[in-house]
Amino acid sequence: MKTKMFIATGYLIPIVFWLTTLICGWLWDDYDHLRNMVSELGTLGSETQYIFSAGLVLSALLSIPFIIGLLHSCKKKNINRIPIIIMLTYSFSILGAGLFPYPLHWHGILGAPSVVLFLSPFLALILWKEKVFPNFKKLAIASFLLFMMGFLVFSPDILSEYFGLKQLFFHMGWSLWFFGLSYGFRTDSGS
Repeated sequence: MKTKMFIATGYLIPIVFWLTTLICGWLWDDYDHLRNMVSELGTLGSETQYIFSAGLVLSALLSIPFIIGLLHSCKKKNINRIPIIIMLTYSFSILGAGLFPYPLHWHGILGAPSVVLFLSPFLALILWKEKVFPNFKKLAIASFLLFMMGFLVFSPDILSEYFGLKQLFFHMGWSLWFFGLSYGFRTDSGS
């Protein structure tokens, strides 16, 4: 029962992140989610700095029981835990980005590890040979593709006017992955 409660935090993490992003964007007069960088919402000295930081830190804190619950469930199912361990990069990155507002130097450095988060669904597809839960493969492929679209931030000539959109693809990737894992592992009778 405790494991399923921990795994349920996987629903809350995307909700907290997206609500934080939407509320902070609404409080800015000229913020455009498709054009502006997400971190601008927490810019040092801005009126939304503390709201944004609190949302990121809460997301990081919620990710810890989520990952613990998934690790326990993987152990019980006897499936490889590497895809879940990689998710710790999210915890570390989002915490760092929350504690060190943009444009502080540490914001970018501590936020960078999440760039490897795409490996979680990718390695799950490779390492979790058996059917982990219904529609697992579809979830992993969709999440991975969204992550890959997020890498467009490294291609300034593609969608050059829409940096925010390119970032949002990455955030949609982990949101789908977290939400899907939470749903799949909670509803699967073997967890």
